[in-house]
Amino acid sequence: MPLALLALAVGAFGIGTTEFVIMGLLPDVADDLHISIPAAGHLVSAYAIGVVIGAPLLAAVTARLSRRKVLIGLMGLFVVGNALSAFAPDDHWLLAARFLSGLPHGAFFGVGAVVATNLVAPERKARSVSLMFLGLTVANVAGVPVATLMGQHLGWRATFLGVSAIGLAAIASLALLVPHDHTHATSGGLRGELTALRSLPVWLALGTTVAGFGALFSAYSYITPMLTDAAGYAHGSVTLLLALFGVGATAGNLVGGRLADHSLRGTLFGGLVSLVVVLSLFPLLMNTQWSAALGVTLLGAAAFVTGSPLQLMVMEKASAAPSLASSANQAAFNLANAGGAWIGGLALAAGFGATSPALAGAALAVLGLAVAGTAYAVDRRRALAVAVTPSGRLVATHVPQRTESAHR
Repeated sequence: MPLALLALAVGAFGIGTTEFVIMGLLPDVADDLHISIPAAGHLVSAYAIGVVIGAPLLAAVTARLSRRKVLIGLMGLFVVGNALSAFAPDDHWLLAARFLSGLPHGAFFGVGAVVATNLVAPERKARSVSLMFLGLTVANVAGVPVATLMGQHLGWRATFLGVSAIGLAAIASLALLVPHDHTHATSGGLRGELTALRSLPVWLALGTTVAGFGALFSAYSYITPMLTDAAGYAHGSVTLLLALFGVGATAGNLVGGRLADHSLRGTLFGGLVSLVVVLSLFPLLMNTQWSAALGVTLLGAAAFVTGSPLQLMVMEKASAAPSLASSANQAAFNLANAGGAWIGGLALAAGFGATSPALAGAALAVLGLAVAGTAYAVDRRRALAVAVTPSGRLVATHVPQRTESAHR
């Protein structure tokens, strides 16, 4: 695998760290800025809104630019956003800085996925995307815990300065390792990118992302009360258990990328089925501490097996606009985050018990399977032309099959 993938992984590591570290620093931020914890929680929403808006917008307006320059520029915006967060004088400025930090998130992963697949042979595309995402999953294992400790001991502002330093390292890596000749966009511009997104298979792929990862976040958003109220863990143990989730996610991401190079749809369906099974078993897994730890690890693995296949499928269904489609898929991930958390919260508020968000997630995973199945049926129908002979007899003639990487 090319060293340029390491540069993309460094950027992903920084983005993953800044996205999730704020959750562990909310009490420190609230105390320092003299606001309530619920008000500080708006910082999470501000970042997510930035991702949803910035992902398709920045990918579209930079469609004619060199992708190498776009990646460097996006990381530059990331550094500025985190530096402004570190020096924000009040919560309003911090909200604006967090929104700015979120803008390049989706576009970086979207454009980065296109660059990653262009750097390798066709049979290694999914693996290359999984190696870029490796930075995101490792951030949950190492980056977030270390950054949280830094914020607790040196102040939350030091955390954002540290993340800015990671961003600068990513810029240097991108400039040194990403070659010029593989990254120039050949797009027809903004109109061509938007036109390519009118395809039904693209929207079905994005819908699978929303439902599939909504299943994850329905459970993961409330994993702490599950571990403490149902499994009986002390609050101080939760950080270590969340690191186990990161370990599972890292393993699932790597396995999913390798398997998807052999069978993209097979890996996607297998991952979604695994997610249904794991989430359905959560009420049983949360009965003892050892099984709860196993459940958290399996949840990360099952969810992230589908990460690379979903990213690659969206890109392939919009082959005329891969950067925009890939970035839109990142926006879909964040919609899944918000929607899954909301649905899991409804289950809790209805009084169905601490593990009920996991069962709600299992239902969402089944919905993801249904959408993925519909997408498969649409592809099959498009690949099969039915001709009617003069006698009225139906004759099925197969249209020559393209590879899954071709636009249907």
